[in-house]
Amino acid sequence: MAGQKPSRFEQERLRKLDQIEALGHDPWGQRFDNHLSIAAARELAPAESGVDGEAARVAGRIMLRRKAGKLRFYDIQDHTGRVQLLFSRGDLSEEQWELMGQLDLGDLIGVDGSMRLTDTGEVSIFVRQLTILCKSLAQPPEKFHGAKDTELLLRQRYLDLIYNPEVLARMLQRTRIIDSIRQTLRGQNFYEVETPVLHAIAGGAAARPFTTHHNALDIDLYLRIALELHLKRLMVGGIERVYEIGRVFRNEGIDATHNPEFTMIEIYQAYGDYETMMDLTEALVTGAVQSISDSMVLPWQDTTIDFTPPWPRRTYAELFCEHAGCDMTDTAAVVAKARSL
Repeated sequence: MAGQKPSRFEQERLRKLDQIEALGHDPWGQRFDNHLSIAAARELAPAESGVDGEAARVAGRIMLRRKAGKLRFYDIQDHTGRVQLLFSRGDLSEEQWELMGQLDLGDLIGVDGSMRLTDTGEVSIFVRQLTILCKSLAQPPEKFHGAKDTELLLRQRYLDLIYNPEVLARMLQRTRIIDSIRQTLRGQNFYEVETPVLHAIAGGAAARPFTTHHNALDIDLYLRIALELHLKRLMVGGIERVYEIGRVFRNEGIDATHNPEFTMIEIYQAYGDYETMMDLTEALVTGAVQSISDSMVLPWQDTTIDFTPPWPRRTYAELFCEHAGCDMTDTAAVVAKARSL
């Protein structure tokens, strides 16, 4: 909001911020130790409605709110899921009830309470204590339109993570996959290294580099377009199994499958051949699948892919003949096939 007049929604949030401070609470965050993930808390809910389950302490962002008489309902969300909070005027002090009245969508809160199952079967936390963790001054996008605005979500990716659980799940899966790759390589005695991002010569791939200038040395340098060259120098130096996971930069086009910067992995091993790398690739991919799924069969678009090892191994020539219907070494047959397409 710096440099511009707050909207009426933001002004209302600023008023509530002042009220939170007047009630003696820090609206800008504090420690909230020993809390459960929302997924773990949901596991503590009783099997029947009308009875108290175990005590729970959770934290999350307010995503939804509604009221019914002397009851207030809030849905909060963390990276593991959502849960409904139920505030009853009879269960809270006047100060806590007034504090609850200062909450808005987007605020981060912590609560202590008991797990219950409502009459409608909704897993809920009946709140006994509310803690303000961070007051949100920004008005979140309107649920049914703003949160589906593709342009907005692409420019503000944190909103995409908040409003689209599948995007957050994919982000967390990426972390687990990278961790799995490292574990597999560590188990096969590979060493992870970090090599320079600034190169004097742009090499290792056929791509246009980003150029920068080193003022102290008065030389032009290039952001790396590949990891290859320095890894091979390390092999020359005696590190026989080496890899790097790092960002590379290519000053080229942008579309759904190309970005000017992206994460690359390059792996090098002495005393092996292409079949050695086939074995390693199979181990890396199957390990990655196991890190995110209980099944080796995963959905992909309108089909499924079975990653169960061992994988079938076919030569390019065999596959060419199978799909093109001719021998790839028969030039006349290949040309005739190409012209028929």
